[in-house]
Amino acid sequence: MKIKNLIPVYIRIPVIFFAVFGAMEYFIDSGDRPAFIKFPMVSLFLFVFLFLLIAIEITIAAVDNITYQMLSKEQKKQLTEVVSVNFADFVWYKKARKFFGKPEATDDEANLLLNHDYDGIRELDNNLPPWWVYLFYGCIGFAAVYLVRFEIMNGDNPEMEFKKEMAQAKIDVENYKKTAPDIMDEKKVVLLTSAEDIAKGKTIFMTNCVACHRADAGGQVGPNLTDDRWLLGGGIKNVFHTITNGGRDGKGMIAWKTTLKPTEIQHVASYVLSLQGTHPVNPKAPDGEIWVDPEIKPADKSISMIAK
Repeated sequence: MKIKNLIPVYIRIPVIFFAVFGAMEYFIDSGDRPAFIKFPMVSLFLFVFLFLLIAIEITIAAVDNITYQMLSKEQKKQLTEVVSVNFADFVWYKKARKFFGKPEATDDEANLLLNHDYDGIRELDNNLPPWWVYLFYGCIGFAAVYLVRFEIMNGDNPEMEFKKEMAQAKIDVENYKKTAPDIMDEKKVVLLTSAEDIAKGKTIFMTNCVACHRADAGGQVGPNLTDDRWLLGGGIKNVFHTITNGGRDGKGMIAWKTTLKPTEIQHVASYVLSLQGTHPVNPKAPDGEIWVDPEIKPADKSISMIAK
């Protein structure tokens, strides 16, 4: 009874209805459309539910009215005293009103008058509401912390923090690219020489490349991959580029970038380069030109020739 008096029916029914409505929209997966539009049964249920809510409230009100009419005058008076609920009677309401409300009025305004006079308008020295006072003290405390943090200790302001975070993000992205398994291009590709990597490259080669280059890479439709001549340049970067983007237009190898991952291309390119100097059976005649690694300095070439 107290709850009914505390929450009027015109508030209670909409709150219950929209609580059920919101729960159904949350739990029913209806995609980008509201559930009550996508599923007609939901609309029907909500309509019936609202009808039942109103019917229940009407029934309860009728029963309460009949029961009240059957009471004696004394019982009616006692019931009225018990069920009468006023917000102002609650302790929490009184505290909240005192905290957020206006200062209490006083009859002794003469003692509160200040010596300020603006065209006959006098000012009272009323106490400020507690929320305003606490907020003012909080602002003072915040200002003190702000002053020490940013003016005395030279802390980073939001703009500087953003610039540092963006710079760190760029570094993190570059570090990720260096170690990411499938982010590879011809600029940072490196030759793989371990037996495990070469074995992986051989597997890829045997699966995709033998039809044109033969199992021993001696060449068939495609060129011989074991000699020192290259149509589009040798070295890991050029071979990686050729496999990725394909050979010469109209008559060269297809581009494998849509079939193989960058790391797979790196493995097969490293395997191809590991075949340099091998001797396949009946190799195809050399095609292209002798390729010299531009990164090797002339002095390094001389040392290499002496070593040979």
